[in-house]
Amino acid sequence: MRIFIVGYMGVGKTTIGKGLGKLLNIEFIDLDKYIQNKYRKTIPEIFEEKGEDGFRIIERGALDEVSAFENVIVSTGGGAPCFFDNMEKMNASGVTVYIEADPEELANRLLASKTVRPLIVGKSREELIPFIEQHLSARERYYKQAHIVYKTDKLLTKDQVHLTIDGIAEKLKTLPK
Repeated sequence: MRIFIVGYMGVGKTTIGKGLGKLLNIEFIDLDKYIQNKYRKTIPEIFEEKGEDGFRIIERGALDEVSAFENVIVSTGGGAPCFFDNMEKMNASGVTVYIEADPEELANRLLASKTVRPLIVGKSREELIPFIEQHLSARERYYKQAHIVYKTDKLLTKDQVHLTIDGIAEKLKTLPK
């Protein structure tokens, strides 16, 4: 079994992926952390050194590697499905799950996050919402190719996160084997 979790930055892919991994008793891999461990650099450092194009090439290579692993849940970076043929690769290698949220909710999560995200550094809430809307409009055509689309609202409490994880697990059970 291979499950790829896709969606916009800040939507909760890592939190949901970890919880789903525990529920299904399979390994969880955060693709960005996998890259950071392999290159011994942070994602912002890689962006700084290689630019976005260079990072996307590295990300594609990492995706190729984890696509060969068995019994794994992989959360991707928000842009990963949108470059090269990455979404097709993930769909062919396993089950893809798109975690969807509204731009306002994404902005709230991103502003509350401690994670440095190169694409939004220095943006105010007023700048962030239209930026997210524009990005989502370009990226959703990739995200919506996922086998499962799961809409979230607020992921503020552990109970709400568990409901999302349980809901995705139920949808996984309905897929043909």
